[in-house]
Amino acid sequence: MMRFKFLGGADIVGRMGLLIENRGASLIFEYGMNVAKPPTYPIPAPPVDFGFLTHSHLDHSGMIPWLCRKYDTEIVATPCTISITRLLLEDSLKVADLEGFPKPFDPHDIRTTMRNFIPMDFGETIDVAGLEVELHSAGHVPGATMYEMRGDETTLFTGDLNTINTRLVWGAHPVRCDNLIMESTYAGRSQPDRLKTEYLFLEKVKEVVERGGKAVIACFAVGRTQEMMLILKELKYDMWVDGMGKTVNRLYLDHPEYLRNEKDLRRAKRRFKEVRSPSQRGMALKGDVIVTTGGMLDGGPVLGYLQSIKDDPKSALLITGFQAEGSNGRMLLDRGVIYDRGVEIKVKCEVHRFDFSAHCDHDALVDFVRACDPENVVLCHGEDRESLATDLDCSVILPDLDTWYEL
Repeated sequence: MMRFKFLGGADIVGRMGLLIENRGASLIFEYGMNVAKPPTYPIPAPPVDFGFLTHSHLDHSGMIPWLCRKYDTEIVATPCTISITRLLLEDSLKVADLEGFPKPFDPHDIRTTMRNFIPMDFGETIDVAGLEVELHSAGHVPGATMYEMRGDETTLFTGDLNTINTRLVWGAHPVRCDNLIMESTYAGRSQPDRLKTEYLFLEKVKEVVERGGKAVIACFAVGRTQEMMLILKELKYDMWVDGMGKTVNRLYLDHPEYLRNEKDLRRAKRRFKEVRSPSQRGMALKGDVIVTTGGMLDGGPVLGYLQSIKDDPKSALLITGFQAEGSNGRMLLDRGVIYDRGVEIKVKCEVHRFDFSAHCDHDALVDFVRACDPENVVLCHGEDRESLATDLDCSVILPDLDTWYEL
């Protein structure tokens, strides 16, 4: 009998950690942190025999170095995920130093983690804990993985899931299974039509530039920066890209097999000038469009650009992702202010948010469950799981934190 327990991310979005026991062996899927102020962490993990990481975002990967230091755990992930995980982990230490937060691991632990990764590709399998585990694309970001576990029964763990085709990556396909452990980030919520959102976004950028303003586009480095560049690449404006997204561009192009269209991303990269030094930010501000990190306005070059345009009614800050409670981005949308180095700053330029989520919305989650046709569904990584559970026609488990359940 397989059983499972969540160390984090059961009924919230973030700090994911899932233990699975089968035939006396234990596996861990994800081990992340919430990138809050201060960060929050999952329950300390016990010794495990093997680990699996779905993708690089810190709410899934952020505590993997702690795990590798303490237990020397081997971790399966795609080569693309491994490359970008290293980048994000190293950056998390820099942020901890800047903010004065305790660091749960050090650079040596990151190096240990890199040695402990076992690279695997979609369609490959590994035998572990009496299970044959196969990797499938999750459609969330390039390299993001669902894990199918085949034993006495078949169990699918989705990680973060997206079934629509975006400019950057193909959507995930359902996998028939007996048990489905699925994220529910957007349970109870619908997302606008993707093509319509892209059209409205492009029209807003054109409107801002044609009236003589600057369009500053706040993006997450992993996935969102690249997608915005792909959407904007046909515009004939003077366009710049700044922040960690530049490095992610290069890493993605090192792993083109995980992209929807490598040539399109290379073309988009050529259309944008890269800000390579602080002095070049002044040059970027003489241009028309700036795609820059950070996505929630809590750090990164975006704060400097916002300082430059905040009083210009012709310019606009365009937000392209989810804004967590307590983030500068959420404060700006709710109150029209941000905090930079402890000082409250009133933002008078236009501010507009576009929903470019890389997750399934409520209806897409329902459709995915029906296509997988499981007997049991375990809903995690969401704050409104109940609304999704009522729309499903199978047995549903809404797990609590630190509680064992049998499948």
